Amino acid sequence: MPNSSNTQPFLKVIPLGGLGEIGLNMMVMEYDETLILIDSGLMFPEDDMLGIDIVIPDFSYIQKNRDRVRALIVTHGHEDHIGAIPFLLREFQIPIYGTPLSLALIREKLKEHGLLERSELNQVLPREQISIGPFQIEFLQVCHSIPDGVGLAIRTPVGILIHSGDFKIDNTPIDGRRFDMARFGAYGEEGVLALFSDSTNVERPGYTLSERDVGNTLREIFQECAGRIIVAVFASNLNRIQQVIRLAREFNRKVLLNGRSMAVNVRIARELGYLNFPPEEEITLQELARLPDSEVLMLTTGSQGEPMSALTRMAFDDHKKLKVQRGDTIILSSKFIPGNERTIQNIINHLYRHGAEVIHEQVRDIHVSGHAYRQELKTMISLVKPRFFIPVHGEYRHLVKHRQLAIDMGIPEENCLLAEDGSTILCGPDQISIGERVPTGRVLVDGKGVGDVEGVVLRDRRHLSEDGLVIVSLVIDKETSEILSGPDILSKGFIQEETHSEILDSAKCVILEVLDNLLEKDYEVDTSVLQAEIHRELKRFFNRVLYRRPVIYAIVVDI
Repeated sequence: MPNSSNTQPFLKVIPLGGLGEIGLNMMVMEYDETLILIDSGLMFPEDDMLGIDIVIPDFSYIQKNRDRVRALIVTHGHEDHIGAIPFLLREFQIPIYGTPLSLALIREKLKEHGLLERSELNQVLPREQISIGPFQIEFLQVCHSIPDGVGLAIRTPVGILIHSGDFKIDNTPIDGRRFDMARFGAYGEEGVLALFSDSTNVERPGYTLSERDVGNTLREIFQECAGRIIVAVFASNLNRIQQVIRLAREFNRKVLLNGRSMAVNVRIARELGYLNFPPEEEITLQELARLPDSEVLMLTTGSQGEPMSALTRMAFDDHKKLKVQRGDTIILSSKFIPGNERTIQNIINHLYRHGAEVIHEQVRDIHVSGHAYRQELKTMISLVKPRFFIPVHGEYRHLVKHRQLAIDMGIPEENCLLAEDGSTILCGPDQISIGERVPTGRVLVDGKGVGDVEGVVLRDRRHLSEDGLVIVSLVIDKETSEILSGPDILSKGFIQEETHSEILDSAKCVILEVLDNLLEKDYEVDTSVLQAEIHRELKRFFNRVLYRRPVIYAIVVDI
């Protein structure tokens, strides 16, 4: 194993997120006195993270080495790769390098957080190279579900490392920007020490469909529609949005943009030339009412049933200006993200109640993935010919299966490493190994609070959500311990007080018994002892009577 006693220090690669989960992508590469970051993404909260808005990586390792951090390199503009950047830049003033669209999306975020003026954004294009300390980095064009995605070829003192970024191999991309096989292959011929490759779709055999195949299916659907067409799609999927806009033009429909992120992303893409969308083809809400249904197309957010999205509000009649109507055709042109299925199905049912027809990926081929399937992952390995292989970007089973794929491709088993968040990957000229772990984890963002909601708070939230709350208030005389007010009981999420008043009356009797028992032992009652006894006895009472365990707060005041 390389060690610090060598005349040349070894290279460290440390994933701080994205290995063992979908999202939260962030990686550290460090050599000697230089440390660079690759991506800084967020993850959306899991079901048990009640009230949490987003999840970001733990920056503690970066804080510990803040004097050596030189740059942040961005592979593409998806939230799981750039969403945590504003939180990173609150603590570290470091230059950011990325392609034009990625930087435009980052700029919008930094503006919202009031950080743009003190941020340094450096634009690079595919095949351009930059040097940061001992690292020479070339940006390699890849295909993905958002334009301007890149992989990275990183020339280091110990050898060449390839980071695939999120990628697929599409030979007929909508924007004409093909996966750069030539440059990946050229590095493979030169000799690559290690490949860090996207594992998200390793379980899917074959090749991903081309984005153009989705366009053909959408055209067939458009031909069948006489009423309004509403297409729900990720606002970042600009190639899909471009296809929909072209079809609207072909079928003489005007386009209404619905949803803030949709409007912002389309504006940015127009300004940068990534969308061909003349102003005369867009309509406003006021113009919508004057057009016949057969000439209307809406592009909207909400394909995952997000609670505040435009489509969800329309489905539940909660949108102030737009309504779903009989004869509408609604196309959910995205994958059902695992965990969202029930929510999306609920939205679909409500849309049908309004008389709309709903088309989604389970009934028509209206979505293709932006991540490589098994054959494309094999192609990447064949092009790069790495000596060592480390799977990244995926849940643990994806990493295991991608490692096995590399072994099946002929890379020696001992050269295929399985790393997780916090693993220190030690890279030398002749070997790579896993070293000690560094502190890592998930930081929960709730409103303006960053990291102030942790396990205990979430546990309490789960308890409250599952069992409800009972609050007891009681005022007693400080001198005589006589009751001056109460006991009053307020319950929330526990029982209906109107229909179960006898239970709450019995609970009040329990409280009075507790007070009487304490008075028999001592003339003066300690309020803290009384509160603890009320909590204990009510807990027993509710469990005995209802088999329920609400959160109980007893407030006793002596005056």
